[in-house]
Amino acid sequence: MSNSADSPGTGSSPVRRSRFRPVRVLTAAVFALAGLIFFTSFNTAKGTNIRTDTSLLKLSDLIHERSRENGALEESNAALREDVESFAEGDGGSTKAEEEKLAALEEKAGTQELKGEAISVTLDDAPPDATAKLPGYPEPQPDYLVIHQQDLQAVVNALWQGGAEGIKVMDQRLISTSAVRCVGNTLILQGRVYSPPYKIQAVGDPERLKKALAEAPAIQNYMVYVNVYGLGWKVEDEGTVTLPGYAGTADLHYARPVE
Repeated sequence: MSNSADSPGTGSSPVRRSRFRPVRVLTAAVFALAGLIFFTSFNTAKGTNIRTDTSLLKLSDLIHERSRENGALEESNAALREDVESFAEGDGGSTKAEEEKLAALEEKAGTQELKGEAISVTLDDAPPDATAKLPGYPEPQPDYLVIHQQDLQAVVNALWQGGAEGIKVMDQRLISTSAVRCVGNTLILQGRVYSPPYKIQAVGDPERLKKALAEAPAIQNYMVYVNVYGLGWKVEDEGTVTLPGYAGTADLHYARPVE
């Protein structure tokens, strides 16, 4: 005896039941999903060509726009700081000793201009078609031909080690909380974006600064890539220069434990 649902009952007409067809359900689901995708695309485009519409900024454009905005804000912040200092000087509520102590602290913090003898270090990417210049070295990978974050950090650290009184990277003064970061082949420093070549200026004893650069192991390693693959490296005496004071914010950001 069969238990099939399609089997006729005894003494009665056959009763037919439609069978469940997964193929039909799957087809319906595909059409529904396609309709949802078309609707979403139309809603996103709003009648524009989402491939070629120039109103949709590339990420790089957005980054450079924010960099320009940060630069303008820094200039505004510096102007406001000068106004505050001018008002404070006219207040007359502090003694001469207190003012001298404050000036010394500001100089160490890097918020005031710094004048003195300086050297500059310039780093640059190698030519894109560079080949190994010396025997025994492999042909370069793309990674070998660009300036990395550790290269910039090595120069800055060596200059501090050599007794630099103040350092400027590109057009910005470094302070104790400054972080040199690279994303791809661009430098991000205190909210602003720069492309190579990267120029670093340091005020201090020129001979001592150059000696510190020559003795730094990380820079000695970098010099191998300079000699073999053509990475850019130039150290120059700048004479007497004036480094600008740091004009950004001095807010501290730190990690917090998860509660």
